[in-house]
Amino acid sequence: MSTEEKKGKVSWFIFPAVAVIVFILGLLASSIMERRVESRMIYMPKEKMDQFEPRNEKWGKQYPNQYDTFMKTAETSFKSKHNISSRDDMLEKNPNLVILWAGYGFSKDYNAPRGHSYAIKDIRETLRTGAPKSEKDGPMPATCWACKSTDVSRYMNEKGITEFYQGKWAEKGHEVINPIGCNDCHDGDTMALRISRPALLEGFESMGLDLSKATHQDKRTLVCAQCHVEYYFKDQYLVFPWSKGTKAENMEEYFDEVEFADWVHPLSKAKMIKAQHPGYELWKEGIHAQRGVSCADCHMPYVSKGGVKFTDHQINSPLAKINRSCQNCHRQSEAELIRSVASNQDKVYQLKMSAEKILVKAHLEAKAAWDAGATEAEMAPVLDYIRHAQWRWDYATASHGAAFHAPQEVLRILGTSIEKGSEARRLLTGVLVSKGIKEVDYPDVSTKEKAQKYLGMDIEAMKKAKKEFLETLVPEWEKKAKEREATYGDKKPMTKK
Repeated sequence: MSTEEKKGKVSWFIFPAVAVIVFILGLLASSIMERRVESRMIYMPKEKMDQFEPRNEKWGKQYPNQYDTFMKTAETSFKSKHNISSRDDMLEKNPNLVILWAGYGFSKDYNAPRGHSYAIKDIRETLRTGAPKSEKDGPMPATCWACKSTDVSRYMNEKGITEFYQGKWAEKGHEVINPIGCNDCHDGDTMALRISRPALLEGFESMGLDLSKATHQDKRTLVCAQCHVEYYFKDQYLVFPWSKGTKAENMEEYFDEVEFADWVHPLSKAKMIKAQHPGYELWKEGIHAQRGVSCADCHMPYVSKGGVKFTDHQINSPLAKINRSCQNCHRQSEAELIRSVASNQDKVYQLKMSAEKILVKAHLEAKAAWDAGATEAEMAPVLDYIRHAQWRWDYATASHGAAFHAPQEVLRILGTSIEKGSEARRLLTGVLVSKGIKEVDYPDVSTKEKAQKYLGMDIEAMKKAKKEFLETLVPEWEKKAKEREATYGDKKPMTKK
């Protein structure tokens, strides 16, 4: 066969092969272009969103993928060794809490936290908010709504920040009806992450820091830090006590300096500080924060749908989606990762329970000392140790995810809690012996019911009053809210110019 013939045969072979390759590349290019267009279109809303639009379903029409996953925060099926997403009664599981929080709302009712979808429902239904009969009634201030709703920034914009904090909790009941959602974290025009709560800005300013310099990755944590932090109310104004720093000891020093107490414990008479949920502060102390990993990286991992990659707004435990959260960085198996997390949580749980047992006995022994005639001078150092020991125990455990975020720091804090609680009991032993008491007759507080009965709490009466509140005042709130939102129509809510 001549050279020319050979070349001809090769050409006839190459031509169809090239044609097939070109066809495949064309399909691939078409698919890529289609996916790119789809990706761009998904972030192009049909109409501009008002910055203060509180109705999440309105945002959902523009951003259906994000909204659909957000709605899954209503699911309560997740459960790990130490955490759950359903509304379980934590006082029943751990009666120590009733004594530790005696005289404070959490001794009445404390359930495991559920997803953001339940923010309004759960704060209405908890016994802690009481059973107000009118707008001027009830035990809680309006500030307690501050982290529960998209209506908060709307109201602050319309009537002012200070005005929002004023008055009773029931006074704002008809104003705050939409649960945590879109406008809490996003700019209506650009969908960029934004800070909607002034307390966070003020908290950073108190440390001499400027949040305007925060990067996008920073904001993937800071939008969570608007609420998942330690705070207190100063004349009902929401304050983050960070001016001395964000460690447990820094805030303890701050509270001591301003002589702040959330309540006085009815048994020990110690001036107590209730830790709220210092998730951000403890996250800062952990390895993930040090490596630049944000809250959203783990709790809101990316998900793909068609040609679109977006953030999963079903904000829940990373252990619920290990393949998309943990295994993006960690190459261990799912089972191994779960074992590692559980091991840290087990260690924290062990020290937590040790601290609780010491503190429960310290409160009961302090009561015995007062009953025996102890003086304020004798009890003053005891009460300081109890105050600081319980603050550190509460701080280390109140953020729920602390054993995951910063296990070493949490163990350190619990160690200091045990140390201070033990010192309180050592001093109490001396006081009790000086009063002729060699052994304290501890009451039986081994169950929630027994502990609450010992404290003289009529829980059934509270439940009855709460039921009446839910059936009378709450429907009035809903009616007023619907009337107000009906004025919005399909337009934007009224905002200040």
